[in-house]
Amino acid sequence: MNPNAMKRTWRETITPQKNIFSLDLKEIWNYRDLLFILVRRDILAIYKQTILGPLWFFLQPLLTTFTFVIVFARVGNLYHSDFPPLLFYLSGLVLWAYFSECVLRTSTFLRDNNPILSKVYFPRLIVPLSLILTNLVKLFIQLIVFLLVYTYFLIKTPTVRPNAYALLFPLLILLIAGLGLGAGMIISSLTTRYKDLSHLTTFGVQLLMFVSPVILPMSSYGNGSYRLLILANPMTGIIEAFRYGFSGQGYFSWALLGYDTACVILFMSLGILTFNAVEKNFIDSI
Repeated sequence: MNPNAMKRTWRETITPQKNIFSLDLKEIWNYRDLLFILVRRDILAIYKQTILGPLWFFLQPLLTTFTFVIVFARVGNLYHSDFPPLLFYLSGLVLWAYFSECVLRTSTFLRDNNPILSKVYFPRLIVPLSLILTNLVKLFIQLIVFLLVYTYFLIKTPTVRPNAYALLFPLLILLIAGLGLGAGMIISSLTTRYKDLSHLTTFGVQLLMFVSPVILPMSSYGNGSYRLLILANPMTGIIEAFRYGFSGQGYFSWALLGYDTACVILFMSLGILTFNAVEKNFIDSI
């Protein structure tokens, strides 16, 4: 018999138990069809039983931006910059909304998908990855709003001009996705043992926004300790690099962007470690 005729290509291979440092990217790639099915399911679930449907994605950043302009720039008189306030707040809120949605949705994926996770085997990382991609679709829809507002100020305001740093945009989105995925996986893994942690996540993400350049530009913080607190936020360098690339105004630092990248790697590594540590037993504790 021809030895080549006995060769088989196996879909599943039984291997020894994985350790907490393992990350089988090949297995995740083999389940990519399931990944896209989950993304489609989540997008359709957002549209179902809503009057305005996808229009909410346009209205949400606009309504929040107008609220911030009225509260902080007009009534509070806290905004002091040549950067148009409408463009300033919209640019920060669009990116922050993507980050917060990634963290909040990923931080509860074990609990929200317990009926599926407890009955069918597939790489568990497929679920948080699908949430990241679903929120990415929402981000691109909201970026349309930003581009429309940006085009208006590009025509009307001579100080708003893009530069070569705008080419960093794909990298910035990748950093936000990694940061949200890593932080969400850490929280989701910890909530299998500490249930009340999920109640603090929403409040914590909202509070974190106030120590970021979403509310006020970096020039408003001076050189005190509060400025250092703002710079310690891993989202600060990403948001400021986005603004600087598209407008030429704001604060940009390669060192700060390098710090943000290191934070993303750290959070992703901790997220994978903690998730692998609880993956085999989380069904019993949820």
